[in-house]
Amino acid sequence: MSIGLPENFTNKENDKYGKLNLIDIPAEIAANIPWFNQTLTTVNDAVVRLGIFEGEFPFHKHDDQDEFFLVLDGEIELDVEGGQPTRLGAHQGFTVPKGVVHRPRSRKRSVVLMVESIGIVPTGD
Repeated sequence: MSIGLPENFTNKENDKYGKLNLIDIPAEIAANIPWFNQTLTTVNDAVVRLGIFEGEFPFHKHDDQDEFFLVLDGEIELDVEGGQPTRLGAHQGFTVPKGVVHRPRSRKRSVVLMVESIGIVPTGD
C-alpha cells in the first residue's frame, strides 16, 4: 500500500529506555514535534511507543499485528475502513485489529502511547 507520509514524519524504532530505567514522557513530548514516533521500551513481545500527532496520517494496515492507541493529551480520531470514526480524548484507548485499514488524525497536537508487536512498521504493510 503506497502512502504519502506527513511532512516531518520521524520514526525511531530503537528501544530508547530499555528496562530498569525511568521513562521521562514529559521530556520526550517537550523535545519533539509532530509526526513523531519513538519506541520507549520493550515489554515481552511488544513495544510501547510514544507518538505526537497533528494532522492526518495516511490510511494503512498491519496484516499481522493489532495496534493499541492510548491518548495522553489532546484528541485524535481513528478512521477505520467501513466504520464510523472513533474520537478519543485524553486517557481513552482503542485497539485496531490486525488487517483493518485505518488512519489516526488530530486537529491539534496530541500525544499518544501505542502498544504493538515488535517489528511493526508504523506506515503499514
